[in-house]
Amino acid sequence: MSVNYGSKRVVTGAHYGMRDWLSQRVTATLMAIYTVVLLAQVLFTSGPIGYDAWAGIFAAQWMKVLTLVLFVALGWHAWVGVRDIWMDYVKAAAVRLVLQVFTIVWLIGCMGWAIQVLWRL
Repeated sequence: MSVNYGSKRVVTGAHYGMRDWLSQRVTATLMAIYTVVLLAQVLFTSGPIGYDAWAGIFAAQWMKVLTLVLFVALGWHAWVGVRDIWMDYVKAAAVRLVLQVFTIVWLIGCMGWAIQVLWRL
């Protein structure tokens, strides 16, 4: 005779709760602050906004670092959101794993490209 203790449940997903909620709020706040700083830079730039003005805005080292922080925050924000979508709506574990790996590779590629563009200026 087999004795079954407890219920059978699938342990995937929803144990990230508060940490994910907080990371979404923190990264969104960082992106909002960056938007305000960039908007101030654009508004206080004299003359027409062309390539030279944009290159001038991003030439300062502090702006490059702030933009890098933005890209890291954006990548983390996107990862948490997309991962939650995959966990909620894709039931097959193998398909979910493939989609999560593809998402990670895509986000790392985008971050690498962003870093390359930033430090090329």
